[in-house]
Amino acid sequence: MPLLLVIVFILVPIAEIYVLLQIGQAIGVLPTIALLILDSVLGSWLMRSQGRAAWLRFNRALAEGRVPGREVIDGVLIIFGGALLLTPGFLTDILGLVLLLPPTRAVVRQVLVRRFAGRLVASATTGARTRAERMFGGGPAGARPFDDDTVEGTATEVRPRRGERP
Repeated sequence: MPLLLVIVFILVPIAEIYVLLQIGQAIGVLPTIALLILDSVLGSWLMRSQGRAAWLRFNRALAEGRVPGREVIDGVLIIFGGALLLTPGFLTDILGLVLLLPPTRAVVRQVLVRRFAGRLVASATTGARTRAERMFGGGPAGARPFDDDTVEGTATEVRPRRGERP
């Protein structure tokens, strides 16, 4: 974890400054600044449109009565992608675009699901990974969603003892 913090807070800004200086020397200071402003504006527009689409898919999943796992992950990736695009720098802009564009976001989502599927589902069943992959979209094509599983059983009413609250 400390290595990750060093990378995020020290190496990434140094790399961003280096790339900014190189682009500034190649095309000039004002065009570089204009390019940074332009990609921030385009990034905010893209984040807004993709965010709306993810929100609609999330609501549709809830209305259909299924777990909106894929939609939640997409929403988080869109938020991170938008934040990276609004951050000045070309390297973070590239990563932000990867998270905002639907085809590349789907690839990132599948990688995350495969990597963290065991942590996403708190279950001791042997099929937890498969179910998580189906629920979050990383499983085989045509797999049924997680919420199609049916549990049958009976219920018995238990009356509280005297003096206990129900």
